[in-house]
Amino acid sequence: MTDTDLGPTGEICFDLPSPYEPHPCGLLHLPRFIAKCRKHLAGELPKSYQKNFCRGFDRFLCMHLGIDPKDVLEAVLQAGDDEDLLDELLDQLFPEDLQVVKWNREVVHKGQTEAGREFLAESLTNMGTPEMIGKVDSVMDMIDFDEGRIPGFSDERRKKWEAKQ
Repeated sequence: MTDTDLGPTGEICFDLPSPYEPHPCGLLHLPRFIAKCRKHLAGELPKSYQKNFCRGFDRFLCMHLGIDPKDVLEAVLQAGDDEDLLDELLDQLFPEDLQVVKWNREVVHKGQTEAGREFLAESLTNMGTPEMIGKVDSVMDMIDFDEGRIPGFSDERRKKWEAKQ
């Protein structure tokens, strides 16, 4: 289900949810983390995504919840394709108060500090798209840009992938 075309960032998974997609519990990025767990367990998570698997936003989300990312991975493993069981396992794992608004506000602003802007500028330059500096202004936007949900980087490859679906 992934595009095997290699670009500056490596293989791109067009089938992962946007980090802006909320889980039914309201937490942004959680559906993406769950999808990455499933790909990892199936041996389908590309090297370009393994660098930040259970790190980056995955780890930040789990730190917010006071849990270990590997516990989410274990819940996904135990649940398999059973969404109801996964919801039960996550409900047992997660704290009672998810502090959804606090997390969502924080995560959408990642990359907007001085260091974050430097990171985005370096990443966009490495992707060969320095013209997007200042236009892609958060890490979530950079993910969506890389995966073709924001036009300008992998548009043609995403269109080809979508046509095959």
